[in-house]
Amino acid sequence: MTNDNVLTLMVQAAEKAGLALLASYDPASRPPGRAAMYELGTQLEATSTTIVREALDGAVPGVDWWDEDERGRVVPPGRWWVVDGAEGAVNHVHGLPEWGVTITLVTDGQPERTVVRRPIGDLTWTAARGQGARLNGELLRVSAKTDLSAAAVTASQAGNDRGVYERFASAFVEMASRALLVRNTIPTVFPLLGLTSGQYDVFWQYEPDLPGTAAGSLLAGEAGAIVTDLAGSAWDVNAADILVAAPGLHASALEVLR
Repeated sequence: MTNDNVLTLMVQAAEKAGLALLASYDPASRPPGRAAMYELGTQLEATSTTIVREALDGAVPGVDWWDEDERGRVVPPGRWWVVDGAEGAVNHVHGLPEWGVTITLVTDGQPERTVVRRPIGDLTWTAARGQGARLNGELLRVSAKTDLSAAAVTASQAGNDRGVYERFASAFVEMASRALLVRNTIPTVFPLLGLTSGQYDVFWQYEPDLPGTAAGSLLAGEAGAIVTDLAGSAWDVNAADILVAAPGLHASALEVLR
């Protein structure tokens, strides 16, 4: 199977799963509490992921399925499908539009191909290493900014660790004192999609959400961004943190976040 055919299959799988998510989407949805949110989100994830697996299982020889619940956070060497069947499920169940499906083929720690499908707006982002990043077929480029004081900075900090929250809060203060603005939003992939098209300029996250950063980092990198960890080293899917920035801003953002 050619590389183009692999990406086409990924797009088809994401579109089919996205339709299933769209069928249950209600802009008026307002779950009454955390238990209801969790139940709805779990159902969405299970339905969508099953569709993706049925579409891609065995389609590319030698590719296995990564599942954090089964395998833990570390992605072993080899080739893996890294999927979020309902990226932004919390948005979906609250009637917000930023949700979708992410499918990334990871090889030895590096994203190789990715598709992000957002049914609302009929939007499909695709990237293959060395071949650029596209939105509905149109090539994307990151920001040309070089001055951090003009930068729109974004993050997507979630998790359940008070220490991470405190670290993020401190970094937020430092970055807000240097940049034009700083936003923290979820899910992870959508700030990175904005960076890929130049709407945002810098993104960082501690304890990265893997499906979102695997997809978003490849898209942004293929659109010209610099992708590292917060030590300035080349990023891979097992890194403890991530910084993605337009090339003219990466060094100054890294200085602040260090």
